Amino acid sequence: MSDKLYIRPVGISSSHSSVGKALPFVGSSSRFAAAEVTIRSSSGNIQERHFLPTAEILPWLMDNKHTVLSASASELLAILGAPRSSFAGLDMSRPHVMAVINVTPDSFSDGGDRYTARTAVDDGLRMIDQGATILDVGGESTRPGADPVSLDEELRRVIPVVEKLSQAGALVSIDTRHAKVMTEAVQAGAAIINDVTALEGDAESLEAAAKAKVPVILMHMQGTPETMQANPQYQDAALDIYDYLQSRVQACLDAGIPKEMIAVDPGIGFGKTVDHNLRLLDSLSLFHGIGCPVLLGVSRKSFIGKLSQGEEPKDRVAGSLACALAGLDRGVQMYRVHDVAETSQAFAIGQAIKQAV
Repeated sequence: MSDKLYIRPVGISSSHSSVGKALPFVGSSSRFAAAEVTIRSSSGNIQERHFLPTAEILPWLMDNKHTVLSASASELLAILGAPRSSFAGLDMSRPHVMAVINVTPDSFSDGGDRYTARTAVDDGLRMIDQGATILDVGGESTRPGADPVSLDEELRRVIPVVEKLSQAGALVSIDTRHAKVMTEAVQAGAAIINDVTALEGDAESLEAAAKAKVPVILMHMQGTPETMQANPQYQDAALDIYDYLQSRVQACLDAGIPKEMIAVDPGIGFGKTVDHNLRLLDSLSLFHGIGCPVLLGVSRKSFIGKLSQGEEPKDRVAGSLACALAGLDRGVQMYRVHDVAETSQAFAIGQAIKQAV
């Protein structure tokens, strides 16, 4: 197998002064003036890594006899610049807030807060008023060390909530790693499947998602919720996860799921150390090279407390917003969050600054 090329846009800006010197970035008003260009072997070893102005990427590859990779670079640059198709009817040229609706007693941050269907529905509708465009309903905790629940229990928790929210006109995603739950939730009105195992956790998930004919979100997780934080290892966290998600997108395409119905999520906190998470957050622009919308789920994650003063989950709002704004600067299109009003306000200001003349 030949070497592989990766391009991570840096120098991303909405500044009008960059026009002419920079390349378009995911069809937004931003452009990128430079990139981290990495070449690594089929074994995963980094062969070369350089920061280059965008205008010098192709000449550098040709000058260094990377002729084959120059074709890959041209294709990647085109993908990085192209607008994303709408996803589940949502315009991907602006950020979207996906509100977390955990119908569980044991989720790491809000376990028990919405364990009754009525509370979950009422809170979900309130979150739409606060700025959420997607409501992500889950009935099984996937926090580190979490035990699985039975399919019957997961269905008992989520189906009434999915039905009520979808009947109220909400765009609902079902957060599950089980094919039966995916199928029944879509029948109940869910319009998106969000799977932390990228449709690998259940042997029937890929087929179920293809038959459901709804958009899917593929997340990376190393290991399982029970084991993922034991000792996560990567050669290069960002590149390894990029390769994995790219392979899962191809699996979906092979199963008949169109690319415009696929989004990817690098899975912050799912089988990652603090350093892995930071590397991924800094490298979010890399994942646009896959050609799908990117979702960032970092809300209230434990590494925020580890980097700060050990705050409890509900006291990590400021750190969560810092991560979300980092994603905004790197072109992320969707954000899975607990604190909808605060995130919506941060995005309103962040976008206004970007669009200022």
